[in-house]
Amino acid sequence: MIKIFKSSEEREITEVEKIEEGCWISAIHPTSEELDFLQEITEIDPDDLKAPLDLEERSRLELESGYTMILVDIPIHDEKDRYVTIPLGIYITKKLIVTICLEDSHILRAFENNRVKDFYTFKRTRFVFQILYRGASTYLRYLRIIDRKSDQIEEKLQKSQKNSELLELMELEKSLVYFTTSLRTNEVVLEKLLRSEKIKKYPEDEDLLEDVIIENKQAIEMANIYSGILNGVMGTFASVISNNQNGVMKILALMTIVLSIPTIISGFYGMNFDVIPFSHEPLGFVITVIVAFLLSGAVAFILYKKKIF
Repeated sequence: MIKIFKSSEEREITEVEKIEEGCWISAIHPTSEELDFLQEITEIDPDDLKAPLDLEERSRLELESGYTMILVDIPIHDEKDRYVTIPLGIYITKKLIVTICLEDSHILRAFENNRVKDFYTFKRTRFVFQILYRGASTYLRYLRIIDRKSDQIEEKLQKSQKNSELLELMELEKSLVYFTTSLRTNEVVLEKLLRSEKIKKYPEDEDLLEDVIIENKQAIEMANIYSGILNGVMGTFASVISNNQNGVMKILALMTIVLSIPTIISGFYGMNFDVIPFSHEPLGFVITVIVAFLLSGAVAFILYKKKIF
C-alpha cells in the first residue's frame, strides 16, 4: 500500500494523489508492482527498495549518487503480544523522501495523523531525524512496559510457579535480545549519520540527531539492565522450582524407606513355613503388626534425629 503526503501552508500534513516535489511517499508492505512504480519514479536500486522487506536485513547507511538509504530497526508490538523489531527503510532523494516498512507502525502513523510538532515533508533531513527520534523513544517506552510485565509475572511465579509464567519470561527475554541487537546496529548508523558530510544538516538538525543518539544509548543501557535482571529472575525461580522438586522426591524416598519395613516383614510371613515366629500364637498377627510399626517408627525417629526427615 502506497500513500503520498505533503505538508500544507497551514503546517498540516495532508494526503495527496499526485507525487510532487517535497512529498513523502509511505509504502507499507508494498507489492512487486508498487516497488516497480517506486523504482521508476525515484530511480532507486531495486535491491535497496527490497531491503526493508527482509526481516534479517541489517541496519546500515548507503550513500549513493542519486539518493541516500537509511535502514534501521524499529520496535513493534505484534498480534501475538510480542515485542519484536522490523526493518524500516528511509530513502532521501533530491525531491522526495520515501519510507518502506513491512507493517503499519505507529511511529509513522504519528506523522500521518499530525501528532508531531514542527514536521514538514519538504525538510527531508529533519524529517528523517524525527523518525529516528520517535523510534528511539518507542524503544524506551516498550522497555518500560517489558519491565512492568516482568514484575507482574514475577508476582505470579511466587504464588503458582508454573511453566507458563517461565515461558512468558522467556518471551520477554527474547524481546530484550532483539531490542539490544537492533539498538546496537542502529547506533552504528546514527554515528555514521553524525559524521557524514553528504547529508546536509542545519544546526537544529544536528542537535536533534544528538538527541537521537542519546536516546538510543539510554535504550541500550536499559535493555542491558532489564536483560540482566530478567536472567537473574529466571535463574532464581528455576532454582526454586528445582529445589522444591528435589524436596518432594526426598520426602517420597524417605517414606518409601519407612514403609518398606512392614512390607518386608509381611513378605516373610507370606512364606509357607511353620518355623516363623508367632505363626501359631492366637495374637500372632497383632504382635507382628505392632513389631513392624515399631521398627518403622524407630527408623523414622533415627532419620528425624539425623535431620534427614
